[in-house]
Amino acid sequence: MKIGIPKETLANERRVAATPETVASLKDAGWDVLVESGAGDGVFAGDGDYERAGATVLDDPAALFAAADLILKVKQPVVHPRLGRHEADLLRPGAVLVTFLHPASPSHHDMVKKLAERNITSFTMDGVPRTSRAQSMDGLTSMSTVTGYKATLLAAVRLQTFVPMVGTAIGAFGPAKALVVGIGVVGLQAVATARRLGARVAAVDIRADAREQARSLGARDAGFEVPEDLAVAEGGYARALPEEWLAREREALEPLVSDSDIVILSALVPGEVAPVLITDEMVKRMRPGAVIVDVSIDQGGNCAITEPGEEVVRHGVTVIGTQNIPGSLAIDATRLYARNMLNFVSNLFKQGPGAIDWDDDIVRPCLVTHQGKIHHGGTLKAMGRPVGA
Repeated sequence: MKIGIPKETLANERRVAATPETVASLKDAGWDVLVESGAGDGVFAGDGDYERAGATVLDDPAALFAAADLILKVKQPVVHPRLGRHEADLLRPGAVLVTFLHPASPSHHDMVKKLAERNITSFTMDGVPRTSRAQSMDGLTSMSTVTGYKATLLAAVRLQTFVPMVGTAIGAFGPAKALVVGIGVVGLQAVATARRLGARVAAVDIRADAREQARSLGARDAGFEVPEDLAVAEGGYARALPEEWLAREREALEPLVSDSDIVILSALVPGEVAPVLITDEMVKRMRPGAVIVDVSIDQGGNCAITEPGEEVVRHGVTVIGTQNIPGSLAIDATRLYARNMLNFVSNLFKQGPGAIDWDDDIVRPCLVTHQGKIHHGGTLKAMGRPVGA
């Protein structure tokens, strides 16, 4: 069986799904590996490096997609800029795709439907459960670590004031106020980075344990308290709140947002559309020059006016909806992700190239499409379709 590693086509995406080191491991496991020419350029891995690892390098992306039984990518299929065709149409019927699909996001529904229609078996890396056995495959945690760090730096660069307290000959400038909403891996890294930069940091999460972790990093616990049975799902994840509780959370966030210079939004419910927590009116009340980085944009966004993939100014506030923040720290992000991908593929095909292990408790929650149907519960819910039908 053949694995295909295409060059990523999303704008400004420098990462790649395999390094020469992981290609060598895939070869040892019995796979033939095809790599598109230039796929590793963004992380300074040349075609020769992949060839020496045992890969066959192809210049034609269409030929790679047509020949591969299993395609490994970083980001979801998009229209290929060189070929003018959607990558979902380049996959051969019956092929397997493993990548970050973020399938519940409304902007990705047409792509997911296309994968199902073309009989593609697809797995999303943001479906890997947070269990001890899955840690080495957890690309979401790896990329979230990168994202929390880089998102905070991005906000600091766009902010038109100092972040730390700075003393000058005419007096001292106080530190910037940073608000982090959603204290998962992204949020914790954002808190730690903002603290290192010298900001005064407040943290909001509906889970008490998450707020405690933020406090341990020096953030002020700004709430918002919710009964545990409503807030915490299996595995410690945040649960999707009923609409009346979402309304209460928005009300609690309003004064915090208006008093912040930097807002990092990373409130997510695994496999579902991100809750909208920041409204246009709330942005309007923020200080001119403030910055919002909406990390949750791949799943729809926590801010109502975030534009996917864009950086816009609304009411004097910079709202950043960059969709591939880890791609701006491509070398370390690729080292992490390629190893996650190698481990995921090894678990998916436990006996080597051949049959997928459908009984595995890591494989099942990652499945999005198979045999012409959509199987991902969060996606079906977001589409308004019955789950489990």
